[in-house]
Amino acid sequence: MTERTGLQLRSTVKPDGELEITLIDQAFPEPGPDEVLVRIDATPINPSDLGLLFGPADLSTLQVGGTPERPVVTARIPERTMPGLAARVGKRMPVGNEGAGVVVAAGASPQAQALQGRLVAMIGGAMYAQYRVMKAADVLPLPEGATAADGASCFVNPLTSLGFVETMRRDGHTAIVHTAAASNLGQMLNRICLKDGIPLVNVVRKPEQAALLRGQGATQVIDSSAPTFMAELTDAIAATGATLGFDATGGGRLAGQLLTCMEAALNRNAKEYSRYGSDTHKQVYIYGTLDTGPTEFVRNFGFSWGMGGWLLFPFMNKAGPEVAARMRKRVVEELKTTFASHYSKEVSLAQALSADAIAAYYRRSTGDKYLIVPSR
Repeated sequence: MTERTGLQLRSTVKPDGELEITLIDQAFPEPGPDEVLVRIDATPINPSDLGLLFGPADLSTLQVGGTPERPVVTARIPERTMPGLAARVGKRMPVGNEGAGVVVAAGASPQAQALQGRLVAMIGGAMYAQYRVMKAADVLPLPEGATAADGASCFVNPLTSLGFVETMRRDGHTAIVHTAAASNLGQMLNRICLKDGIPLVNVVRKPEQAALLRGQGATQVIDSSAPTFMAELTDAIAATGATLGFDATGGGRLAGQLLTCMEAALNRNAKEYSRYGSDTHKQVYIYGTLDTGPTEFVRNFGFSWGMGGWLLFPFMNKAGPEVAARMRKRVVEELKTTFASHYSKEVSLAQALSADAIAAYYRRSTGDKYLIVPSR
């Protein structure tokens, strides 16, 4: 048996503060006894991939050289951010959280052999490539009739949306507020909450996004661009009893506004005044960085509140294998319904490094999700 060679995307931070992204020829070894070799047929560009792909590079300095088949992307990294990148300087790092494809070689173990020729989904990094070696136990066989595009995004967004609901229940809340709610993830969360009977307040940024979600059955949709945003958000929170928020924007005032409106909603039914505010705990988790600026808030929501970060992998580790297995099982069962993903464009590995493509997906615009097809 011989090694297979295929393209792999690598991102490198150089000691002089230059970011370089290239495609290299990578040898992929034959799988070990408990491993499989997967030909990657589809892998999405998620917002969570952009941090490793570009780091804190200043994309106004971005240049694309090389050839159309082997582009070389470069950009300057601000000097003030270099100390935080010390651990990755000089390392050619593979990128891509998740993907799907066909098992083209399998190790000798029965578990691995059972996957030969199967379409599987996987997570674990280095997915912007034509092949990936994985532990047989770590791939997710996809159901009959599924395509690689169906399975490419069946980890990050589906498990994140299910993780929000699991966090709600574990923390003793009964309803959720979610920002950037018209995204693929937001639409999944809306479908989960409708199916499971969980009150959900969807916060969007444009009227057409509000119309999209209402067309999918959402009952509480608030447009943050409207002049009456704060009043409408308070009414929706009062109607649902939401005291838990998940914010995808990160920077700006939105996370604090969620807490402000939660407090205002709680005070509507307060029996007596307290200078310390409501004693009901209000929590907002920031899980994204659509706005890379500072997080700003006015502390006008009493003393019973919390604001922190939420990431999928730490949550999964904390939740444990039984919860993870239950969540993955639901994703497979509802892959083409609750957890369906939609893509605005499919590109090859080389096309993903064109200046136009980078400008499009780096904006992180709702409804503008790219899918890489490595064999293209």
